[in-house]
Amino acid sequence: MDLSRALLTVHQMGEADRLALVSGISSLELMENAGTAVARAITGRWTARPVSVLCGPGNNGGDGFVVARLLGDAGWSVRLALLGRREQLKGEAKTNADRWQGSIAPLDGAVLDGAELVVDALFGAGLDRPLQGVAAEILAASVTRGIPIVAIDVPSGVMGDSGLALGAIASAMTVTFFRKKPGHLLLPGKRLCGDVVVADIGTPAAVLEALGPDIFENGPSLWRGALPCPVDGSNKYSRGHALIWGGYPATGAARMAARAAARTGAGLTTVAVAPVALPVYAAALTSIMVHPIASPDEMHEMLGDQRISAMLIGPGAGITVETHAITLAMLATGRPVVLDADALTLFQDDREALTKAIIGPCVLTPHDGEYARLFQTSGDRLTRARAAASASGAIVILKGSDTVIAAPDGQAIINANAPPSLATAGAGDVLAGIVLGLLAQGMPPFLAAAAAVWLHGAAAAEFGPGLLAEDLPDCLPAVFRMLQDKGSASL
Repeated sequence: MDLSRALLTVHQMGEADRLALVSGISSLELMENAGTAVARAITGRWTARPVSVLCGPGNNGGDGFVVARLLGDAGWSVRLALLGRREQLKGEAKTNADRWQGSIAPLDGAVLDGAELVVDALFGAGLDRPLQGVAAEILAASVTRGIPIVAIDVPSGVMGDSGLALGAIASAMTVTFFRKKPGHLLLPGKRLCGDVVVADIGTPAAVLEALGPDIFENGPSLWRGALPCPVDGSNKYSRGHALIWGGYPATGAARMAARAAARTGAGLTTVAVAPVALPVYAAALTSIMVHPIASPDEMHEMLGDQRISAMLIGPGAGITVETHAITLAMLATGRPVVLDADALTLFQDDREALTKAIIGPCVLTPHDGEYARLFQTSGDRLTRARAAASASGAIVILKGSDTVIAAPDGQAIINANAPPSLATAGAGDVLAGIVLGLLAQGMPPFLAAAAAVWLHGAAAAEFGPGLLAEDLPDCLPAVFRMLQDKGSASL
């Protein structure tokens, strides 16, 4: 995995700081570098104006003292307020409080008088309880007065590991250090952080290898090397044969999934359908094959074709005995299978039957409602996705604005490129088809799932406003061209 996209938990970030100290960097230097990074981010975005810096009693507050000093040195009008008593400060926070030459006011409403910017240096990611009292009141008053807030590390009240918000107030910008935390990408933290700036404070890069991170922010550098690419001498079967079970009378979902699989690069895409549905599918699909299946025996015969390299069932399939039987038949082949929508809901009363049937590569693509019917774990999206992957033995794509892709071994990838326009009927069917297309071409399931989610978001962004799910497959070629462009290395 590309360690530049690693996300660190609060505990791992504390360990990173410890390892940085072992390497010879002092804790005072780390705090100075952090405060310098915040001051630089502020002056890079705003012109000089009256600023109120709200400092807490710990190291987050110590960073705030550095910010106040540096902004004051740059000619800004700075007012500093402290939560607690100055004589209770310890360590580097006390040292930087002593370096501050201005007055230190108590944290109360007066600190906002005349302010045009607020720096939240109260708690950061270390807070493990709801934000309350005067700290919560002052931050809420900042929003009421229309004063933008800059948060250090995370907005106070946002949990760094989960993104859960316990009294947190939205910031215009958040400056964090070394690497992002999951809470910067998981809702509602993602929405509350504003623009996230990741600053280098001198932590050695080797620290990441020692930490062994297993959570990452999605992006092409994680999976680009495994992305299928046609080569000279390829034929339609060597590029993969994708099979979809097509439902009836709801045919649109499977048709969109089939087009997505084909656009993703599957050399041959086939939709298997009941004979009654054949005219509908055949009239709507051209380059995609439509194959009538009249009986379970015919389905088993078709699945015996070893050239079928990956399968999808669920979109528009219906919650029926037939769908249940075909799902189990697909899983029994041991070849890659994507289970979506109805193929997941079918097992809501017997998850054990599903997990026992998964004997090969499998990707589950639940949204929150489908997840709740299958799995009992509660909590943030990262926790829930990991629990489902562990319980099922499958790759799990837990869909949402902050989609999480999780593997049974605990590795997880959080996606952040999905525009709001993806909240439209049928978008999930297209995503399932993209996963299918990549699996059919032999891409490893975890990487295929991550790539599909990112491609899905990029295709939506490529189309822009007015998106319908059926538009997404035709946007994929432009996204693939972008990925092939040498200038896309920074994506």
